Amino acid sequence: MYKTIKVEDVVRVSPTRFGEPLREVVEDVLKHGYEYKGGVVGAYEGIVDRDVGVVLAVTDVESIEEGRLIPNDGASYHKTVFNAIVFKPELHEILDCEVVDVVEFGAFVRFGPLDGLVHVSQIADDYISYDEKRGALLGKTTNKVIEVGNRVRARVVAVSTNPEGQKEGKINLTMRQPNLGRFEWIAEEKENKKTGDKPGKDAKSDKAEKGK
Repeated sequence: MYKTIKVEDVVRVSPTRFGEPLREVVEDVLKHGYEYKGGVVGAYEGIVDRDVGVVLAVTDVESIEEGRLIPNDGASYHKTVFNAIVFKPELHEILDCEVVDVVEFGAFVRFGPLDGLVHVSQIADDYISYDEKRGALLGKTTNKVIEVGNRVRARVVAVSTNPEGQKEGKINLTMRQPNLGRFEWIAEEKENKKTGDKPGKDAKSDKAEKGK
């Protein structure tokens, strides 16, 4: 889910930037951070927070208080209130995704800025095998196929945002419910409901049975 949040924090302004417009400096620090002791710190855009999700953009700085100096530092510290756009998948939320990797134990899918895992047991109501040469997951009786590049719709069943690695199954999804799965499966399921055809059977043979 995408949403806008209000954040209150203290922003450090280096003495090397004291001559620049304060609002521009604060916005730049919030977006890109600043160099400190050999690294870059202070940036909000791109960080992953367990509570709010991924911070996509700092959109508006509402207020900046007068700066305070700290001994043996030289920089000024300003209490700041700003807005940010964040993305965090919610439990049971339905997401449209793209398959970005297929492995023996499931398919990794991408939604917005995050990756999640659809475990092989959650692909479909079928026995699913892994075709290493093809790089695909195959259904034994339904002949359903999952490959890289497929567009799918899935439901979030577990969320545990992890800044150390988003591709470790911390966000788990399922496609084993009505109106979920590859877009082609969903369209076929809807068409079958309209025509009364049974899934997995040829339409002509099904109609022939009805005519007996």
